[in-house]
Amino acid sequence: MAPKDVLAAGVVVFRPGRKVLLVHRPRYDDWSFPKGKLDPGEHPTAAAVREVAEETGLHVRLGPPLASQRYANGGGRMKTVFYWTGRVVGDDDVSGYAVNDEIDEVAWVDRDEAFERLTYPHDGDTLREALAVRRKTRALVVLRHGNARSRKAWAHDDRLRPLVRAGQAQAEALVPLLAAYDVTRVVSSSSTRCAETVRPYVDTTGWKLELEDGLSEEDATAESVLRVVDGLVHDDEGAVLCSHRPVLPSVFDALGLEDPQLEPAGLFVVHLRKGKVVATEAHQVR
Repeated sequence: MAPKDVLAAGVVVFRPGRKVLLVHRPRYDDWSFPKGKLDPGEHPTAAAVREVAEETGLHVRLGPPLASQRYANGGGRMKTVFYWTGRVVGDDDVSGYAVNDEIDEVAWVDRDEAFERLTYPHDGDTLREALAVRRKTRALVVLRHGNARSRKAWAHDDRLRPLVRAGQAQAEALVPLLAAYDVTRVVSSSSTRCAETVRPYVDTTGWKLELEDGLSEEDATAESVLRVVDGLVHDDEGAVLCSHRPVLPSVFDALGLEDPQLEPAGLFVVHLRKGKVVATEAHQVR
């Protein structure tokens, strides 16, 4: 049996003025994008944001995804690196970064100079791809609620049907994923299973939870869904919309997208620029 790939994640971070963020690793004497291995059980999106913070001191939000890199890693193993574009949230000054044995220089580099400075040809390919989608975007995350009590086993109002323990674990696991896209607006069906799915994120971040009857199975209409989606598409904040399997086709129809048929705790990230969809990606929390 072939050994499993080593998994890592990184971000091509841009700022205004044609600048891209690079790091120098003294151990290898190379210049590359901030990246690193996934911790056990860690989702690649969370790892990408964490690694940028550890290697540069900057907090970033993820933009459109890029093609993964895959190359030999020694000992007969291969390495897969998941990449996204990204933008800094807050101050982008790296002059105060405490250099160390792993990273001894962090620099904002002109994108043309970056091609010269990057050590590996595959990083140049990633930068070319990133430049095509480097313009600032924000994310609308469409989320299906986590695993809930079965309808047959629930004798009460279905609106009050809660998550099971596995669903509660999924809700906790969603916190770093939503944070990776800088979600600051949380909109959910008013049904308990949806509200419970986003509650850990709200409790962690302090953002307001907006409950919408018009996203519930009982009360959703094409008009109510379109109203909510249209408001989020034309807002200027990163947002999550949590709803139910029967309602989600109307959500995707309002976005002009094909329904990806999300599983419980599945999320579909829509990257928007000026109200237009420029990229999408799907993730699953187990």
